[in-house]
Formats: sequence, C-alpha cells, structure tokens
Amino acid sequence: MILQSRRVWTAGQFLPLQLQIEGDRIVQVLEYGSREPDEDWGDKRIVPGFIDVHTHGAYGFDTNDAEPEGLRDWMRRIPEEGVTSILPTTVTQMPEVLLASVKNVADVAEGEYEGAEILGIHFEGPFLDMEYKGAQPPEAIAVPSVEQFKKYQEAARGHIRYITLAPEHDPGLALTRYLRQTGVVVSMGHSCATYEQAMMAIANGAASMTHVYNGMTAFTHRKPGLVGVAFRVRDIYGEVIADGHHSHVSALNNFYQLKGRDFAMMVTDSLRAKHCPPGGKYQLGGHDIEITAEGLAYLKGTSTIAGSTLHMNRGLQILVEKAMIPFDSALNSCTINPARCLGVDDRKGKICAGYDADLVVLEDNYDVAQTYCRGRRML
Repeated sequence: MILQSRRVWTAGQFLPLQLQIEGDRIVQVLEYGSREPDEDWGDKRIVPGFIDVHTHGAYGFDTNDAEPEGLRDWMRRIPEEGVTSILPTTVTQMPEVLLASVKNVADVAEGEYEGAEILGIHFEGPFLDMEYKGAQPPEAIAVPSVEQFKKYQEAARGHIRYITLAPEHDPGLALTRYLRQTGVVVSMGHSCATYEQAMMAIANGAASMTHVYNGMTAFTHRKPGLVGVAFRVRDIYGEVIADGHHSHVSALNNFYQLKGRDFAMMVTDSLRAKHCPPGGKYQLGGHDIEITAEGLAYLKGTSTIAGSTLHMNRGLQILVEKAMIPFDSALNSCTINPARCLGVDDRKGKICAGYDADLVVLEDNYDVAQTYCRGRRML
C-alpha cells in the first residue's frame, strides 16, 4: 500500500512524501508522487500514532474490571482519537482486584485483538501517599513492597512496564531499585515527597513523574517539592494531562518551556466515562464519580478531581492552540517521548522506514480523518 500527503511529519517537519507499507511496517519512504498512490491524503497532516501511557478506560470499561471483551472493545475503538499504542492503567484497589486486572490485560495482550497495541500495564498504586492520594481509594493504599509487587508482576506475566508510586514511603527505596533493575519505569506520583526525597529516588532509579502538578507537592521558592523537581531535572520524563482543567494552560506552557521537547509526555488519565453519553453513573476504584459538562470527573459530592474524558487529538490541539506549545514539542509528547520512555522507540513514535505503520491523518481542526494501526485502517 502506498500513502501520500503533502504534509507528512518526518525529521521534525512536514514534507511532501509517500509511505510504502507492507504488512505492519513502513518499508520505504519515497518522494511525493513517485508512484501511483493507493490513498492520497492531499494536504492533510500525517503524523505518528499517539501513545497514551496513562489511561484507565473508555466506552464504559475500566482496566480494573478485568473483562476481556471490554478491553478488546476499548483497543478496537480508541484509534478514533488517533491512539495506536496504550498502557491500560490500574487504579488502587485490594490485591485480589489488581491481580485479576493485570492477568486480564496479559491475557488479551498475548491473544488476538484489533486496534491500538497494548505495550504493557501502567500500575498506578497501591503504593501511594494518603494525603496526596487524590481519588485513589484510601482503604487499599499499601506500603511499597518488593515481595508484593512480585506477585502482581507474576500475575501480569511481566507485562507491568510502568508504575506510579510515592517514593517517600518506599523503605530504603528497595522497590524503586528492584523495578529499575527489572526494566519497569518508576514514576513518582500521588506523593508528598520533598525535593530532597525525590532526588534520592531519581538517584536510585526513578525515571518519570505522574501527571505533573496533580497529586504531588507544589512548587514554592523555598520548598520546590515534586513540581520543582519536574522543572529542575530536565532529563526525567513527566506526564501532563492536557485538558486545560487539571492544569491551567499557562502552567502547561511553563512545563513544556522548562522540560523541552524530549521529556514531556501528554496523557489523558481518562476514565470509563470517555466516549460515553452524558448523565451516566460511573465508578473509579469502587467509588462513585460525577462527570461535569466539561468532561472533568470528581469524586461524588467532593471537589476532588478523579480523572478526565480527554481525547488525545484534543489534548494536542489544546497544547498547540491554547497553551501555545510549539507543534514539534507538543507532538513529541504523545509520540516519540513515551516511546523512548518505554524503550520501544526502535519501532514506535516516528514515521521512518522500518517502523510500525502507526499513523494518524489529521484535519487542520485536529479531527482524525483516519488512523492506521500497524498498517491497518481503523476508521
């Protein structure tokens, strides 16, 4: 199959190119008009497929539900917003729920399914701080433990690739070091860590930060906190929820200006309510949540934000059009940066010969005209 457009994102710019796809890979990149194309996208933008490393669910399904058909349905449908790779994300619950959840993801990932590729599991909790737990269920929060994590990873058959934990509660940073040694990305979040405690966690293997600004110690000029660490340490990754509600667009601008183009990761932190009609009744971690007209979720009856219903293509639009982030930095944060963080940048995150044919065709208004998941049209 030959695709072409006058605007294909390659090497940090839009170029008129053709893409030759065979099977699930881009096998050759050609000059525009070199051959008769099978699909000509004109002036529409072709960009790498989006990678969401922090998303709990959509279409009425939550990762903790441990229902294989719900997970398969999510993967099949999520390319409608340009997502081609994903880390289904757990939320803190009791061990039996989490064990069933990660086993379900492993079962689906190792079997047959269509759509976005499951790159692994983001294990958010239960090793979190009580004060900064946000909407995470307090009754299930636990002290970090290598032995307990081993049970989760055994149930997941090694598919846990990324974990959110509060490093200040990790005794001797033993779990942080173990995770680093076994190839799991440690992301600091839902944490009351001081600047100094976070620096020690980084020295012992922490490599990312979960939804910067949210669920962490704030920045002040005398106590920089975790937000200060995100600003100061340029070469660790940092997630950010780009819905314009979790963080003001000016705060998004500050984050990207300080982080640069290589270590920011845009995420949705989406809930089961995404892509569902308004007015439904939903839960997160067994607790009732309410969805506002803007698509923001709160624990029912409280002012505690519980997640979003953000679409990845709209997050990119908000970053570029409202937060005034340069397009290359914004796009990198949902393509090559998460790929590099997860160690799959040898096949994901950019348009290049030899890479997976994960592509998004974007209208100028950021609507998704088409998504290709490993060479297959999904819309």
